[in-house]
Amino acid sequence: MKHIRKKEKPLIVLTAGGTGGHVYPAEALAEELMKRGYRLALITDSRGKNNYKGNLAEIPNYAVCAGAVMGKSKWFKVKSLFKTCIGILQAGFFILKYRPVCVVGFGGYASFPAAMAAILLGRDLIIHEQNSVMSRTNRFLAKYAELTALSFPDTKYVPQNRRVVLCGMPIRQTIANLLQASYPERTVAQKFQLMILGGSQGAKVFGEVMPQAIMLLPEAVQKKLRIFQQCRDCDVKALELAYKSCKAEVQVKHFFGNMAELYAGTHLIVSRAGASSVTEIAAAGVPSILVPLPTAADDHQTYNAAELSKANAAMVIRQKDFTAEKVAELLMNFMKNPKDLKKMSDRARKSAINDAAQRLAKTIEKDIIARW
Repeated sequence: MKHIRKKEKPLIVLTAGGTGGHVYPAEALAEELMKRGYRLALITDSRGKNNYKGNLAEIPNYAVCAGAVMGKSKWFKVKSLFKTCIGILQAGFFILKYRPVCVVGFGGYASFPAAMAAILLGRDLIIHEQNSVMSRTNRFLAKYAELTALSFPDTKYVPQNRRVVLCGMPIRQTIANLLQASYPERTVAQKFQLMILGGSQGAKVFGEVMPQAIMLLPEAVQKKLRIFQQCRDCDVKALELAYKSCKAEVQVKHFFGNMAELYAGTHLIVSRAGASSVTEIAAAGVPSILVPLPTAADDHQTYNAAELSKANAAMVIRQKDFTAEKVAELLMNFMKNPKDLKKMSDRARKSAINDAAQRLAKTIEKDIIARW
């Protein structure tokens, strides 16, 4: 009997900028699509090529020219426009040569050339918007995309009369699995675990305020604290020095590789309100104090934070009001009222979408691959 060769699954191109907010959902979708047997490639710029870890490092990476234009001088914008045009040609050559069934864009200026090339060459483009305020780049691309996937239900500036689906924000599976966990209970002997996440920009204000806030607490309370703080690599030594005199157990790093484990044992998080952070915090069921980045484009972090605030799962503080005195007072109140934290944890989990990668992959299969 003649052997019938199984048809090879098509190639899907992912394209994303270099920051965690764009990379993490691309990484999560790559993991899911690899499970389903699809061939994948990543198009990014020279900063990202071969610098990724995990699943994105396992697939072919291609670098194209790209340039940012927001908030720069006119000459810089002209150079960026030229680089972007070159990048569109480079990405177009890749698409013509390898003929992917679709391109999935996760935002960031490095993703624009591949997304634009897909539009010009008539390839299906899927846009994933991470934030609750659609970026200006995605607002433009979504007008021509076959499909726009949203992370939040009330996303602003979504183009009218275009196909839109709510998929949620794809997150790492190890963290998505925490939705089934329970909030960590404390005994008298156990320490209160506090995690401080500065996001991709490190949140310098956290490094200034948090050590001061801890030092305002009574020594007996300090001794009950275990603190994990993420900051910029260049700030690690200075932050360790700032905590030197406090009685809490403190660990400062630029990157924590065991985030799922840390989330599982954390009683309270102080964090920026990037889309990845907000989604992971909700899935892990961790009560939070969110301090949106005031310079975020279109103030999107404030809108991201509002998603958990509306669910009474988080407290939102504007950066100008984020003082050592206020934080110390909040920490004392939270540590005295574990039942309130437990309620916040339950509400966070109820608001979470922990299968976003599966939803997005299924939508791509149903709406795009099925027509291939």
